Amino acid sequence: MLRSVFLTLAGLSGINLVGCTTPPAPMKVATAPLSAEARTEALFERISDDPVLLRVFLRDMPKGGDLHNHASGTPYAEEYLDWAARRDFCIDEAEEAIVEPPCDGADQVSANGLMRSDPDLYSELVDALSVRDLISGVQSEQSGHKQFFSSFGKFFPIVREEPARTLASVKRLAADDRVSYVELMFNPGPIDSYFSQVVDPEWDENDLEAAFQRLAPEIEPLIQQSLAERRAVEDDANGLLGCEDDQPDAGCDVTVYYNTYGLRRFPNEQLFRQLALGFALIEADPKSVGISLVEPEDDPRSIENYDLHMRMIAFLSEKYPTAKVTLHAGELTLGLAPSSALRTHIRDAIMIAGSQRIGHGIDIAWEHQSRDTLDRMANEKIAVEINLVSNDVILGVRGAQHPLNLYLSSDVPVVLSTDDQGVLRTDMTEQYVRAALEHGLDYAALKQVARNSLEYAFVPGDSIWSEGEVGVISDACNSLSSAACDALAAESPKADLQRQLERDFTAFENDIAEWDIR
Repeated sequence: MLRSVFLTLAGLSGINLVGCTTPPAPMKVATAPLSAEARTEALFERISDDPVLLRVFLRDMPKGGDLHNHASGTPYAEEYLDWAARRDFCIDEAEEAIVEPPCDGADQVSANGLMRSDPDLYSELVDALSVRDLISGVQSEQSGHKQFFSSFGKFFPIVREEPARTLASVKRLAADDRVSYVELMFNPGPIDSYFSQVVDPEWDENDLEAAFQRLAPEIEPLIQQSLAERRAVEDDANGLLGCEDDQPDAGCDVTVYYNTYGLRRFPNEQLFRQLALGFALIEADPKSVGISLVEPEDDPRSIENYDLHMRMIAFLSEKYPTAKVTLHAGELTLGLAPSSALRTHIRDAIMIAGSQRIGHGIDIAWEHQSRDTLDRMANEKIAVEINLVSNDVILGVRGAQHPLNLYLSSDVPVVLSTDDQGVLRTDMTEQYVRAALEHGLDYAALKQVARNSLEYAFVPGDSIWSEGEVGVISDACNSLSSAACDALAAESPKADLQRQLERDFTAFENDIAEWDIR
């Protein structure tokens, strides 16, 4: 009887009474420590709603490439004014602009020593050469759109004279912001000097072949001059950075390739010649890789001639098939341009001109057949270059109104870029901070954006990633230090940059994961 009670109690309680032994302690399952990447993701999640902590975190994060970067808009206004002083250029007080010497106009003064002799005028010039007033909250009579585009003419006289200082500035700013590759929109002087002064009285937009044949005899000498200038500019920029010195500037390690461009608002016969020379330069110069169109897409001339411009690029792409195409398309909002202009620009850039990347792409939700366009971009890996600060300042598009998350949810490859860093008073880190704060991108998504920036760059060579799977390592580089990966990196500039980015991520994550933020 007593034994049966004990057995009953043992069964109810789960206590083992056989031999009066103590039950065994539960087994402890060993857990592997979190990787540096996982700890970095956890840290990012903790600080993801704090703009200041995000800035500290993302400031040090490797960011890969900047694929949408205009050379003339990258240096800051203070640099332009410094260069103007060095060359004894002048300031036109009435126009608030830098002008060439002599300073003999009624409203002209020397730029030399201006910061000390007239600090108020100096400050006004910084505002005129950038959007500083707008972003600092000062009341302005001009829209961001007007202020931005009107600033270029005010500093262009000095930028035209300082291509090497401009390139050195681009590389310094990139290195300072953990950007290792820049695809720079840049035209050599011989091309721009030629196309803007020559007219074609026989121009017929329906006979591009005849227009090309009239230009053909002049192409080769202009391309040779352009090649010589590009090499000289790079040599001079490297000299300014001290790339051969014992302690070179960090900018020396930044890789730069070039996208030539055409100016939308020029007469069509002149734009055609500028584009043709750009395509020919790409064919001849291994450092020139792509072609673009610049100037306001909402300008009535840009809208009126958009279809013709796409046909020009399609025609020249057949002549020069090695050239890549990346077009500013859809940098429009309803109201800024008539609704009819927001219907097909992105689609036409892809379908007619064969654009392999899209710059801005803001009006995608207004386009006809936008879902088909998004599907095509996703399937064909046509990346979109997102410029968050630029779109905010120039177009007033920010936060939920921006299509960044539409592109991401449609599996379109996304890259972040600066557009015109100096004029906009921004940097690449700010693009990443905004992507996190305004659009909810986590660390893994931002890391993918950085990887995308090199995968979809026009820099030549094979990738370290499996085809179509950025982030999935190829057999050749299953170990970044393998002989096969060494061989790939040696022959492929793209793979070399990608491998270095992965090594930079490893170093960054090992360091930032130890950041003691309570």
